[in-house]
Amino acid sequence: MNPQLPAQLAARLQQPLPGWAAQARYQPELSFGRHLGPVPADAKPAAVLVLLYPHGDQWHIPMILRPAHMLDHASQVSLPGGVIEEGESTQQAALREFSEELGAPADDIRLVGQLSRLYLFASNHQITPWVGVTQVYPRWSPNRGEVDRVLEIPLAHFLDPVNTGSIARIQRGLKFSAPCFCWDSDRIWGATSMILSELVASLADLPL
Repeated sequence: MNPQLPAQLAARLQQPLPGWAAQARYQPELSFGRHLGPVPADAKPAAVLVLLYPHGDQWHIPMILRPAHMLDHASQVSLPGGVIEEGESTQQAALREFSEELGAPADDIRLVGQLSRLYLFASNHQITPWVGVTQVYPRWSPNRGEVDRVLEIPLAHFLDPVNTGSIARIQRGLKFSAPCFCWDSDRIWGATSMILSELVASLADLPL
């Protein structure tokens, strides 16, 4: 595990981001670039957290399997996050949602940079992804109303092309396929995979 990765990634995220060139690799079929916008005036601002933490001898990222009863993104794998509350910054919202959903304190998390904003047209959210790092292994106590299961995925897993594939979906009567990351029986697709794709591109040539 590269102990210098947080500092190296922080420096990389201060440079021009890979942006749409990386995100578009994982946009679902029939999206037609709508994740780029234009963003409607009534879009709900949201923030998510991509957290790197040590587990064993590797950096990991925690992800969430959403419960089947949720109105938005039911039974999908997501990054911890949600809608920004009045008076909050995107950074504050990302950390608050992480703690509320996963039950782990955010006190030890250092935000090292922001990835490109993404418009999620299916639910009318504009998402700001933040990348954070902690040196402390989080103790999960997930909110069962929002989290069915916590996935602890090694960062290196996302960089190996063998762990990619596609998934067939039906939404609102439309059949389409979507590129995805594969983790055991779970498939990570949509805006979440697009965010992770930009992270992967930002990590190019950095030792893990």
